Amino acid sequence: MKITVLTLFPEMIKPLLNSSILKRAQDQQLVDFEIINYRDFSTNKHKTVDDTPYGGGAGMVLSVEPIYYALTSIENYETAYKILLTPQGKTYNQELANKLVYKENLILICGHYEGFDDRIRDYVDVEISIGDYVLTGGEIGALAIIDSVVRMVPGVIGDEGSYINDSFYSGLLDYPQYTKPRDFKGKKVPEVLLNGNHKLIDKWRKEKQIERTKQRRPDLLEKYQKNNK
Repeated sequence: MKITVLTLFPEMIKPLLNSSILKRAQDQQLVDFEIINYRDFSTNKHKTVDDTPYGGGAGMVLSVEPIYYALTSIENYETAYKILLTPQGKTYNQELANKLVYKENLILICGHYEGFDDRIRDYVDVEISIGDYVLTGGEIGALAIIDSVVRMVPGVIGDEGSYINDSFYSGLLDYPQYTKPRDFKGKKVPEVLLNGNHKLIDKWRKEKQIERTKQRRPDLLEKYQKNNK
């Protein structure tokens, strides 16, 4: 998988890509990252990438030109899956992450300033928001997408850190987990996890997933039950 990020602030992106699981994915050549500063594609001598909005209004608007020229500089950009980070996009979730992991080539475009020229939308495949709030730019959203997708690339985590039972992957929240000590200040690990009966353990875990989802995210449980009738 190749992931390209178009941003004005490469220094925000690089530290995470060079850390932890994302670094391991690169070291194992399971994913290739590319960071492009679209300011380098500005067509004016001052290298500005924004301008005042037509019709008036507060703030500055990101121009279409540097985005277009940065995008078209990428090899095979036509067949890549192009994502624009914007609060007006569809809300990101695990279901969408599960689809993105099958894309061979992702391009994430990070907006900035007050907004962006609406014509930028003509060059992307999907608009994504990571939540109902506004950030100063799309970099944090891009990093969230990258982290959630790359961890599911085969070979990145492996069996020991399998994501199959993670919250949201199955449609339910994760079950409670415990490690040593067995008794901490009177708070004990449930006995079912200590008897070695994996059938009972699996049953307990599923029950706890449903119980926890019902308590904390009844909307998810309702969707899960509809999909598993």
